[in-house]
Amino acid sequence: MEWGLRLALVLLASLCILLDGSHFRGGIISWRPLNSTVTGNYTTILIHQRYFWWRNFSSFPVPLCTEANVIAGTPITVSGAILKCMKNCASSNFPTAGIPANMITSDCDSNLLIESWGGELYSNLSLHLTTDITIGFNSSAWLGALYHGGGLGWSIVNRLKLTPRPDGYINSSPVTTTLPCILYQRNVAVVHVVQMSDNDASDILQCRWSNSNQTYNYDQVDECGGVCGGMPPSTGLTGANCTLTFTLPNANIYYAVALQIEDYYDTSSPSPMSSVPIQFLFYAYNPGAGACTYVPSIIGVRPNRACIGVPVGVQLNETVEIQTYCPGQAIIDLVTSSPYGMQHSKISNPSTGLWIMTLTWTPIANQLGPQGFCAGAIDNSSLQSAPWCITYLVGYDSPNLILPVLVQGSASPIGTVFSNQSLFSIQATSAVGRPSRNTTNVCFHYDSTNATVFCYDAGYSPNVIYTGYTIVIVTNYVWTPGQSYYVTMDNGFASGSVFCHAESLAITDKTFWRFDIWNPALSSTTTTTTTPPTTHTVTSLGTTTTSINTACTTSGIVVTSTNASTTTTTASTTPPTTAAPTTAGPTTTGVTTESTIPVFYPVDFENACKQPVAIMSAVMMVAFMPIQALAMYAAFTKFSNTFKPSNTAAKTRHQQRMKNILRR
Repeated sequence: MEWGLRLALVLLASLCILLDGSHFRGGIISWRPLNSTVTGNYTTILIHQRYFWWRNFSSFPVPLCTEANVIAGTPITVSGAILKCMKNCASSNFPTAGIPANMITSDCDSNLLIESWGGELYSNLSLHLTTDITIGFNSSAWLGALYHGGGLGWSIVNRLKLTPRPDGYINSSPVTTTLPCILYQRNVAVVHVVQMSDNDASDILQCRWSNSNQTYNYDQVDECGGVCGGMPPSTGLTGANCTLTFTLPNANIYYAVALQIEDYYDTSSPSPMSSVPIQFLFYAYNPGAGACTYVPSIIGVRPNRACIGVPVGVQLNETVEIQTYCPGQAIIDLVTSSPYGMQHSKISNPSTGLWIMTLTWTPIANQLGPQGFCAGAIDNSSLQSAPWCITYLVGYDSPNLILPVLVQGSASPIGTVFSNQSLFSIQATSAVGRPSRNTTNVCFHYDSTNATVFCYDAGYSPNVIYTGYTIVIVTNYVWTPGQSYYVTMDNGFASGSVFCHAESLAITDKTFWRFDIWNPALSSTTTTTTTPPTTHTVTSLGTTTTSINTACTTSGIVVTSTNASTTTTTASTTPPTTAAPTTAGPTTTGVTTESTIPVFYPVDFENACKQPVAIMSAVMMVAFMPIQALAMYAAFTKFSNTFKPSNTAAKTRHQQRMKNILRR
């Protein structure tokens, strides 16, 4: 019996060694208060952990995860997985034993170069506002096939500081997302951008390399374990936009990246308010024989780094479209990093060169706020697309552009306008601002040929002005008389005012907003030539003295008669003609009424109106010139104030305060 117990313990220990040995592949730790307004001495924060684990086919002792585990929310159980306080713990009531770091399955990938099992976990904690601690998760070990640090321990740490910010509110840490592993060709120069954003929209974000002796996370706290300096020495990092530049020298191995993303109150702040870790992998490969010259690309439907508002409890259906460029090039895998609960369809190939995966997700209440999603497509030659990452802003609505309707007046102009029309405007369903990225265009097109006339980049163009719920477009183009035009707008042309600025959907339908240019050459200015008439006599039947009911006429002309009479009417026709028959009837002497109706042709109307229109145009122009000057001055003053850095920062902080008050 004792021997059997010892054997069981040995087997169990071996199992734990397999489970914990050489399997860590990176992660992220971030946090935010549920209410950023200071009320009392405590606040409830939501801690978000995401980790990636190695799911090696040959050595892992349990069945590999599948999409069924994503749907079921299967826990990822790792022995000793605890997020704990590491420094200055006396300042806080953070649990002494720590909190769990076992994830809920969100992504499974069995590709031999990725082999990732990803998951995330949200934990609520009520912490004292004196809290100023470093929290982290460390153990061993990283996978073995690393450029630097293979098989060594990991350490991933976050600075959690709840003392009020200079503006009196409780800080939120930055947020970020990544794929577990990104594939790049060996010896090819790479520019890789790490996504980062912050719920406190006015904060200044910077990223830096994690290291083992950073004083901000307190002395002696190791931020990166065995993978400090895990990239080649020549790797560059631009902190302001978290951009890595590098070349991977060796093929068929992995390179670990360990970064800290930090938020500063403003440019003069001496130290950051929090520090968020992000750790992930690059893999270097040599392209195989027959590989396509071009890697696949994710082409939409959303643009890379888009921000989309989604309500809680409403199912989201998102389509990921991938383009391939060579015959025989096929997408065999889509590596993902998803919010938990998001389901992934199988990859389909509806047409040549186009591959599709559909995402289905219903956000729940504890996922309020930003939720990141990343994807990378891998083809049958192991070529991977550039990462495609978007942010879902749960609990917020994206602004939508209102369909132009003439009576509703949501867009101007529509219908027929003059060729010198220069002001265009359209309204959204909520307050909007300038998009956070360039190449977000509004374009004007010919309706007949769909050719593009011109575009403005709303990311920076002064021709596009945002004010409240309205977007004004100022053009300097002379439109072609008689032509019809329509307007299209890219994703994010109207961007919200909260966090990452949830974006409007693209408008590509040519019937959404169209207008015509008045063409004076098509007005009625022609004359009709007739031959001399031949006169004939038509004798009508006698009429009665009964008055005609004018309510039954459709012309609106009142016709009356006082005496029965025979009326002789002169009729004219062009030759050749046939004599009209004469109808016999009594000839009675009486009153004969002969009416002449003048005909007023369009040319007569146009000629009659020329002088009054010219006079009124001159008067209107003189009258409206000062008004238009004042309007343009006000518009451009508004534009200047809108993008004045100090005003922008103040406005953003005010919006944040109002949002927090309304959230209570």
